[in-house]
Amino acid sequence: MANRDKAPSTPLVLIANDQEWSARSLESILGPSGYSVVRAYTGQQALERARTAQPDLIILDAQMPDIHGFEVCRMLRSDPRFSATTPIVITTSGPSGRTQRLEAYRAGAWEFLGQPLDGEALLLKLGTFLQCKLEVDALREESLLDPGTGLYNMRGLSHRAHEIGADAFRRRDPLACVVFSPEPDGNGSSEPTDEEIQRIAEQVGQLFKRAGRSSDAIGRLGHAEFAVIAPATSSDGVLRLIQRLGGSIEASPIPVRGGERSLRVRAGYCAVPDFAESPVDAVELLLRATTALRDLKRDGDAEQIRAFDQAPFTYPT
Repeated sequence: MANRDKAPSTPLVLIANDQEWSARSLESILGPSGYSVVRAYTGQQALERARTAQPDLIILDAQMPDIHGFEVCRMLRSDPRFSATTPIVITTSGPSGRTQRLEAYRAGAWEFLGQPLDGEALLLKLGTFLQCKLEVDALREESLLDPGTGLYNMRGLSHRAHEIGADAFRRRDPLACVVFSPEPDGNGSSEPTDEEIQRIAEQVGQLFKRAGRSSDAIGRLGHAEFAVIAPATSSDGVLRLIQRLGGSIEASPIPVRGGERSLRVRAGYCAVPDFAESPVDAVELLLRATTALRDLKRDGDAEQIRAFDQAPFTYPT
């Protein structure tokens, strides 16, 4: 678990400034206070080094020689390869009134400072910004939910698998894991767009929430795979569960631009009659169900449900 109370021993700051005297002045403030520094001399270099170095903080001069600092900030904020939690401070030796300040904030800067800089105030602000970044990053790391659907993510499913498995072991109950793949029914239609894929995931997530049992742990493994960890569910019970949940999804077309798209559901599962006698833990049951599904999908379209014991086992990648 991430430690929210402790900053990195050497937080990394990207200084993007083509004025050597100004950059050296910043380094003289940051270095003795425990910060490491990486330099960029143009806006393009700032973009590249922000993406590759993944600094903890960025201090960006507004008057870059090729791309204005405000535009560099906007480009970073819209780039999925750059962490949205990284604070960006824009500095300027030019006008620093209300108009410029508001434009910097609209571009995504956390602060806008005119020169000369107050070194002590800058260090206090950077310390606060860094702590905020660490808090948000720690919460993201510890999150157990998929933000797109509100279902468990893989981390959450693994956590719940251990809990459900421990209870099944004590009770000597059966336990089943199922992995579903809801896909747009072909019927000559074009491939789904990214927007349609996301809409499918959201609607399927809502269907699972409504149709799933309160005792089940339901999660999203990828953009098109969903898993159910079903306690007290035998091989016969898991087939009924697949038919119920799969039927609910297939009976609910997804509204898309220009009409609707029907879904076809395939599923792989692994079930044990007495978890206390199982040679594998609950997380591996989930992996084996994933293997069964992916083996089924490789073999073609005729079959819709496959048990793990019908498929050779390979760990999914």
